[in-house]
Amino acid sequence: MKIAFHGASQDVTGSCHLLSCGNKKILIDCGLYQGKRELVEENHEPFGFEPADIDYLLLTHAHLDHCGRIPLLVERGFRGEIITTAASRELAKLVMLDSAHLQEEDARWRNRKIQRRARNKNNVEDIEPLYTMLDALNSLDYFGRTAVYDKALVLDEGIQATFIDAGHILGSASILLELQENNQHRRVLFSGDLGYSGRAILRDPTPPPKVDVVVMETTYGDRLHKTLEPSVDELYQAINDTFQHGGNVIIPSFALERTQEILYYLHEGINKGLVPRFMQVFLDSPMAISATQIFRRHPECYDDQTCDLFRAGKDPFNFPGLHFTQETAQSMALNQVKSGAVIIAGSGMCTGGRVRHHFKHNLWRNDSSVVFVGFAAHGTLARRIIDGASEVRIFGEDIQVRAHIYTIGGFSAHADKNELLQWHRKTANPAQTFLVHGEIESMQSLAHDLHDTTVIMPALHDEYDL
Repeated sequence: MKIAFHGASQDVTGSCHLLSCGNKKILIDCGLYQGKRELVEENHEPFGFEPADIDYLLLTHAHLDHCGRIPLLVERGFRGEIITTAASRELAKLVMLDSAHLQEEDARWRNRKIQRRARNKNNVEDIEPLYTMLDALNSLDYFGRTAVYDKALVLDEGIQATFIDAGHILGSASILLELQENNQHRRVLFSGDLGYSGRAILRDPTPPPKVDVVVMETTYGDRLHKTLEPSVDELYQAINDTFQHGGNVIIPSFALERTQEILYYLHEGINKGLVPRFMQVFLDSPMAISATQIFRRHPECYDDQTCDLFRAGKDPFNFPGLHFTQETAQSMALNQVKSGAVIIAGSGMCTGGRVRHHFKHNLWRNDSSVVFVGFAAHGTLARRIIDGASEVRIFGEDIQVRAHIYTIGGFSAHADKNELLQWHRKTANPAQTFLVHGEIESMQSLAHDLHDTTVIMPALHDEYDL
């Protein structure tokens, strides 16, 4: 039995781990790299294994950095079975098709730029998208069985997988693999991305079982989150203060989970009179709009409080003044709104999407605010603003950062250091703990507090015996 690490190795994006047992090869996630240009270019590189050799792909959840290279995997020869939960299957389809559209748009834009610069040159090669809409559609053919939380699936003789609720986003899971090879038995647990207790909408993460080996995320392995209640209060305060100054509130938000959580708390704030009852909120993200509709179809993932709201006929993702701006023309019209609007737009790290257009029209205004409610990787536009940049470049134009910048950590969908340590303790001192999906400082901080286990921080393409 061997395990190899082909993504999210001493970094936060591109999750991709390969486990070999007998003559079977099992991939856990196949995510896109996001952030710095050199990371994005890594997406085009070989996977570190032959896609055609993979028998099963187990998908922990539908975030782009976990499912975003599946179309490329299929295009390069994967013909195995993809297994995930029902909610993750729906969300992954949405995310992969959106990503393919962006890949095609980016390639067209770059080719136009190259052609303008090379008008008098011959044999200028076109840039190809990483994958196309057709590739994304083709990849859907390989989604097979649907995983149900806490019910074991037999993959092959001596290989069994159980998906456990990770409480991170809708449908997210940790995955337990029970393996047997030549009278050797191993229980290997992949954390996926872990949520934390007490959040709205979703159930708390299910406690993990006792295992021999853990592969664990470390996104916030070096810090604690603000508690949720003060974070919600800070969101309300940011909105009220900005409206008082006559500006707009821009919230760059991840389309999956974070957007729905923000809608949930805006709904609650309006009902309690903590924010203006008829404030205008624009959800300016086609993917987030579709994701919100998917959320409504999967009550099996909800906590009791959210289930009770739906049973009482109260949709927590809807309220007076909420507008879904699906079309590009509707989004462009928001540029004329000078005050009193909350605009929720993708992407969360500001690496693309409509939020960059709203920055162009609001970031330079000292009466407006930007509220960051999620993680921002190194090299992203969001991270540069959070780190205090006085000027950023957007669409070839230098924009002054004069808006009030809020960074509210309590909304994170990731467990913080204490939650990660508590989760790990319940695995009962595994022989090996592999730390992934975190920046090196975060990994080192968490590793310092992990005891009675051999801690390994694998580099890209490292392979280990289990």
